[in-house]
This record gives sequence, structure tokens and C-alpha cells, in this order.
Amino acid sequence: MKPLIVASVLLLAACAGGGAGAPPPERGPTIVSLNPCTDAILAEVAAPGQLLAISHYSKDPRASSMEAAVAAGFAATGGTVEEVLALDPDVVVAGSFLAPATRAALAELGMEVVTFDIATDVAASKEQIRDLAALAGDTPAGARLIARIDAALAAAAPAEGESVATLLWQPGGIVAGEQTLVSDLLVRTGFANAAPARGLSQADYVALEDVIAAPPEVLLIAGGELGQSHPVLGRLDAMHRARFDTSLLYCGGPTIIRAAERLAAIREAAS
Repeated sequence: MKPLIVASVLLLAACAGGGAGAPPPERGPTIVSLNPCTDAILAEVAAPGQLLAISHYSKDPRASSMEAAVAAGFAATGGTVEEVLALDPDVVVAGSFLAPATRAALAELGMEVVTFDIATDVAASKEQIRDLAALAGDTPAGARLIARIDAALAAAAPAEGESVATLLWQPGGIVAGEQTLVSDLLVRTGFANAAPARGLSQADYVALEDVIAAPPEVLLIAGGELGQSHPVLGRLDAMHRARFDTSLLYCGGPTIIRAAERLAAIREAAS
């Protein structure tokens, strides 16, 4: 083979990534997530095979913020040190309430532990998405998820000035406070959290009698207590009643998209 042809073949091989000495492609760290909220975000921004396991909460429909079909694609862990050690991740992602003893044990085993607080509004959730995408090594994936969230919120936005007084009745008969992600979503989709006007703050209890005595314009029921399904609620003609799935209550990330769509549908039905 002539020298010029040999050189051309070698150059083409190098450009294709097969040349001798070519650096291997960069790989993000392997990750185990112990928190249902970070589970949902990492499932969106991590590369295939990078997220080694999600928390067991995400496999439970009563506690998960992920769609069942998405959660089914990942292994799960109960969060014990032994389970995490067996998976041998580069990074462990957890909530800020991770037990100090567990965190210390993981650190002693040489694992990096990164914790995240509960997002209290949409802006905080976007920041978490950026941080988790950077951790996974794919910043553009985080930007794409944020763009989808922005589009969903824009589609769910109400007419200017629209604000429907709404009481969100959560599991246990409690209400959401103002400094919560779901309260921010209510405002963004044309509702006003009625709890503060009633003198209620985060996790305050509301009895059936309280709702009957002063019905809100819209009652969102996210719990399954006896009073929350009482037939008398259906006889309050001035109040629109709707179910709001518990999986939409607590986590940000892709959950915001489903929550915004559901709230927009409820507002449309109530009007």
C-alpha cells in the first residue's frame, strides 16, 4: 500500500475513534439515590446504567413521585449501608434527613454522599435539577427537563388576575403551608392557597366540620380519611371538589409537569 494511502487510512480510523491512543469517552459517576424526589430527577438526567438503584419509596404507589412504568426500569434499595455497599456506587444521593449514622458509615467506606433539601418552590426545584444533572455529568439533560417544566407551567397558566380560593386537604386531614412547592404550583396555575386566610399553616389539621362551615371555592382532596370522602361534601353546591393524587404533592422535577397539567384540568372543570 502506498504511503499516502496508509496515512489516509490511519487518519480516518483516528477520526472514527478507533486510533491507537485515543482517549476513552468520559463516563459520569455511578449513582444510588435514597430519596424519592431525587429518584425522579435522576431517572431523567442520568445515562442508561448510571443510576444503579432508586429508593424503595419509588416502587410504592402510595409514596412514589415517579410513574410506575419508569420506576419499574430501576433496581431499588431500602437504603441500608449493606445494600448500598453491594452496589458500589461512586456517589450516594440522599435527602437532608439521611440518618447521621448512615451518612458517617457510607463516608467511612469511601463513598461520596450528596444531600438535597426538600424543594419549597419551583425555583428551588430547578436548582436541584441543575445540580443533579451536573453531578451526573449531563448538564444539557437538566436544561432539557427545565425547558419541559417551563412549557408545562406556561400551558397551565391562568388568565391574568385569575385566582380561585382553594383548600388542599392532604393525607391525615392536614393542609399545605405557603412555603411549599405545591402552594407555589397552586398560584402558578390560577389558585390561591386558602389555608393562610383561615389562620392555618403547614400541617395544620382541618376537620370535616370546618370545611362544611366555610366551604372554599375549590376543595382538592389528596387524602383518604373518612371525612374526606363523606357524602355531605357532594351537597355543597358552591364548592367544586376534585381529587389530587398524593404522588403530586411533595416532589419537584418531572412531577411538576404532571401536577401543572392536573391543576389546569381542575381549574377548567371548576370554571
